[in-house]
Amino acid sequence: MTTQKQIRASFWQSHPHLEAYALMWGIKTAPYNRHDTETRMAFVHYLDHLEKSGEITDELAFRATL
Repeated sequence: MTTQKQIRASFWQSHPHLEAYALMWGIKTAPYNRHDTETRMAFVHYLDHLEKSGEITDELAFRATL
C-alpha cells in the first residue's frame, strides 16, 4: 500500500463490524468523521502491524489518518 486511501479501505475491509457501526451512527461521513475509542485504537494497531510487517513505510504510517 502506498496511499492513505488504500490503508483506510483495507482497514474497513478488515474490520466490517466497526465500519457497520460507524455507518449506522453516521460518524464515518464528512464533515465530522468522528470515531469512538475502540475504532481509533483498532486503526492504530492496524497501522502498527502494517508498518512492522513492511507493508507500508514508516513515513506513511506516521501521517495516515482514519
